Amino acid sequence: MGVSQSAYYDWLKRPGKLIAAEELTLRRRMKELFKRSRSSLGSREMMKKLREEGFEIGRYRVRQRVAYKVTTKRNFSDSVADNLLNQNFNPTGPNQVWAGDVTYCRTGEGWMYLAVVMDLYSRRIVGWHIDKRMTADLVSKALMKAYNLRNPPSGLVFQSDRGSQYTSRRYRKYWTATRCEPVWVT
Repeated sequence: MGVSQSAYYDWLKRPGKLIAAEELTLRRRMKELFKRSRSSLGSREMMKKLREEGFEIGRYRVRQRVAYKVTTKRNFSDSVADNLLNQNFNPTGPNQVWAGDVTYCRTGEGWMYLAVVMDLYSRRIVGWHIDKRMTADLVSKALMKAYNLRNPPSGLVFQSDRGSQYTSRRYRKYWTATRCEPVWVT
């Protein structure tokens, strides 16, 4: 079964956890409501629906655990740009400072990664790209869309975390071609 002998014996020593019938009924109902909403029902709406069905429940007990995916890992052999912003995220005009990040979204096709580029002056998304894989290509395409849409002047500063996509050779090569200045902020 792929379990070590010590883990098996440790499991044998642990007492079984009993779940009350009411708790089991509640959990099953919550799971069903969440599934019917196509995994979009928030804690407030879940609480309302359960109260309508006669359950006495608060928001804290209704909250669901959300799957977490790490989106920032970097290869420490890749170089990292200097921190030029010093926490100053309020540029005086458009196309002076852009910021980028990667997040993930659950879709009908499974988990998809979304890379966005935001102009920090207007706080608008100026470029984005979505893909099944979180690669340097993902963030490069988001930057290309932003660059082609805005055609920023030379000297644009780009802020991102130090994720592997942003520190890769491929991404840095693209930056050189766009005449922009990549930076990172922790």
